[in-house]
This record gives sequence, structure tokens and C-alpha cells, in this order.
Amino acid sequence: MIDESHIRVARVADFDATGALLAASYSSLLAVRYDHHLLRRALPHITRANPALLASGTYYVAEIEPGKLVGCGGWTTANPENGEIIDGEAHIRHFATHPGWVRQGVGTSLLSRCFRDARSLSIHHLHCFSTLNAERFYRASGFETVKGIDIPVEPGLTLPGFLMGRELT
Repeated sequence: MIDESHIRVARVADFDATGALLAASYSSLLAVRYDHHLLRRALPHITRANPALLASGTYYVAEIEPGKLVGCGGWTTANPENGEIIDGEAHIRHFATHPGWVRQGVGTSLLSRCFRDARSLSIHHLHCFSTLNAERFYRASGFETVKGIDIPVEPGLTLPGFLMGRELT
């Protein structure tokens, strides 16, 4: 079982390990809900670690031993679509759990860290672009589904998903 003691702030040096985790997670877990051809086109884009997120100070990794990541995810105040910043609001970003660690507290521990740190910086509302697979997880963590959306991957390529939101009290 993973808890917050296994969560640390990500570093740019985690680029390769985070990319490997994203690839393992998304290629396996998303295959259950997404068309094979769509997923094959999207995977090279969505499994690439984002250096800006890794350097943000608000992106985290779940690590069971040095260099062995089993989860990642974080938040930013900038909207991932347009960079807009709205005072008191933030966006959950690029969450993934290794398929061998699903339902062992990884995602919940990462979200708990996000909630705690966001509250400490006066964030009162979180938004999330959820994949079809993750909607149930985010709902169990207090998010509400706002509407179905097409999540932008690259120009001309989107994944069906959900816009979700949650108040932080």
C-alpha cells in the first residue's frame, strides 16, 4: 500500500522514469476504454513527460525505492489548454499509476498531496480533464463531472473524456 510518505516533488531528472511510467500506465489501462487506432496515435504524445511540469514544484511522483516510480501527477494554476490563470483555481495534470499498482492507494495519495499543497496556496477549486477510465476515480475523490469533452492531444487529435471539478474546503 502506498501512502503520502512515498510521495515526493518531481525533479527534471525524473524525465525518463516518468515517461516510462506514463507509457506503461496509459498503454495498458487506457486500452480498455479507447479504440486501438486512436490510442496508437495518441500514445506518443500523452506518454511524453512534460519538463515544465517536472520542474513546477507542484508535480509529484510516488516512489517505492529510488528511481522506481509507481505513480505521478500534480497540478498547475495555468489552464492546460490556453495558459489562463484564474485566481483561486488550479488544474489537475498528467496523472498515471503503474498497472501493477492500481487500487493500492497511489492515485489517492498523489491527489491528497495535491489537495494539501493547493489549499496552502489559497486554491479553492480544482478542474480536471479526465479520461474515460479515470472518471470513477476522480468522482470517488470528490470531483463532479461537468460535461463530456474532447481532450486535446495535438492539432487534429483528441481523446474523448470529461471535464470535472471539485471544491477544496
